[in-house]
Amino acid sequence: MATTEAAPAAKVGAIPSFEVTVRIRRYDPERDSAPHWEDYKVQVHGTDRILDALHKVKWEQDGSLTFRRSCAHGVCGSDAMRINGVNRLACKSLLKDLDPSKPITVEPIKGLPVEKDLVVDMEPFFQSYREVMPFLITSGHEPTKERLQSAHDRERFDDTTKCILCAACTSSCPVFWTDGQYFGPAAIVNAHRFIFDSRDEGADLRLEVLNDREGVWRCRTTFNCSEACPRGIQITKAIAEVKQALLTRKV
Repeated sequence: MATTEAAPAAKVGAIPSFEVTVRIRRYDPERDSAPHWEDYKVQVHGTDRILDALHKVKWEQDGSLTFRRSCAHGVCGSDAMRINGVNRLACKSLLKDLDPSKPITVEPIKGLPVEKDLVVDMEPFFQSYREVMPFLITSGHEPTKERLQSAHDRERFDDTTKCILCAACTSSCPVFWTDGQYFGPAAIVNAHRFIFDSRDEGADLRLEVLNDREGVWRCRTTFNCSEACPRGIQITKAIAEVKQALLTRKV
C-alpha cells in the first residue's frame, strides 16, 4: 500500500539584522574635563531595545561604558535616559521605532549631576521624594486588621500609584533644569497618591510642604512630564488637582 510522505515543514527565516550607529555621551570624571560623544557601530534586530544595543557596546566593544539597569522589563525604572532627545526607559525603547539611518543618541537625563557616562546622582531626586512623606500617616492605635477602602475611594488616586520613581518626568521638566530647589513632578505625584487616600490623615502636612515657593506653584504646565512618563500617568492633571486642593483646603 502506497504511503504519502508529509511535506517538510517550511523553515522559518531568521529575523534580518542591520547595523546602527549608537552615539553615546561619555564622561569619566577621572580622565575627562567635560562630556563628549562617542560613536559605536552595533549589529541589531528591529525587535531589540536600546538596552540591548547598550549591552552589545559594553560586552563586546567597551567595557568601561557605565549605565544603570536592573529588571530590564520596565518595572524598576532604573534605566531612564535621553534617547534621541526624549526621556525614555532604555528597556522599553524598540530600535524599530527609531530611524536606523541616523545615529541614535543616548545621553543621561537632565537636571541631575552626572557621575559617569549615563549614570546620574539620584540623591536630589529622592530627597524631594522623602520630603513629601510618601507613606500612610494615621493616628490612634495600630489596627488589628487591614484598613478597608471602597473601590470608589481607591480609584481617586489609582493613577498616581503607578509611579516607578524613574525620574523621567522630573528630569524632563524645564523648571527643574533651571531651579535645583524645585520638588519636581515625581515628588508631587507621590504626594498626590497619599493626599487623596481616604485612609490617610497627613494631607495638610503634605499640602503645606508643597505650598512652598519651590513647590507645586512652580509648575508651568508644559506637559513634558506627562509625555515622558513610561507608565502613562496623567502627571499634569495630578499636579493641577494638588493645586486645587491647596486653594480649597480649610486654613
